[in-house]
Amino acid sequence: MLNYLWFFLAALFEIAGCYAFWMWLRQGKSALWVIPALVSLTLFAVLLTRVEATYAGRAYAAYGGIYIIASIAWLGVIERVRPLTSDWIGVGLCVIGATIILLGPRWSAA
Repeated sequence: MLNYLWFFLAALFEIAGCYAFWMWLRQGKSALWVIPALVSLTLFAVLLTRVEATYAGRAYAAYGGIYIIASIAWLGVIERVRPLTSDWIGVGLCVIGATIILLGPRWSAA
């Protein structure tokens, strides 16, 4: 369960960092938005390394599902846009997939 905490914290910082760049490059805000963006994206990278996984690729794949739920939550809380039912259905499917990747049995590829 600690993995999910690291995933959610990493997602928060990744989305915040990308959002800061979005504000600068798409919304015409000051270039000073780059400073918190870079700090946030650095914290994202550090936090993602805390996940207990043997391989980085598997950790990143599982993280993708959590990133999606955090992105939809960001849409609602920060951008104040109500997510659609189809958004939440997609989130549920992604979280199931992320859980299978992270915790599922390891079958042979042969």
